[in-house]
Formats: sequence, structure tokens, C-alpha cells
Amino acid sequence: MSNPTGDISDAQFLTVAEVAAMMRVSKMTVYRLVHSGELPAVRVGRSFRVRETDANEYLRKSFYDAG
Repeated sequence: MSNPTGDISDAQFLTVAEVAAMMRVSKMTVYRLVHSGELPAVRVGRSFRVRETDANEYLRKSFYDAG
């Protein structure tokens, strides 16, 4: 977490569609990641929002050396 105080008032939130576009995957893949707990999200009404830092952290942790 980039903000150790826990204050998320200045956090940037992305929609599932924005996360899917950023990761170049389908929205269903993002929903699966959210529901499995691999990608933290908050529910707002009937939709989900993902902190930009959480999406970036998930991508950073997902890299592996293929060679």
C-alpha cells in the first residue's frame, strides 16, 4: 500500500472496464480476479471500483521470468 496512514481520500479508482483495458484482458477476467480476492475492489451500488495502485501492484506481482 502506498499510503501507510490508511487515508484513501486521494486514491484514484478505476472501473472494471478501465482495469480490463489497462491489463488488456476482458471485463470477465477482472470480475474473476475481484471475486477470487486476487484483486482488491470496493463495491459501489451494483458495480466495482479498483484502486489504480492495487491494479498496478497486481500487474507488478504477476511478472515472471520466461527465459
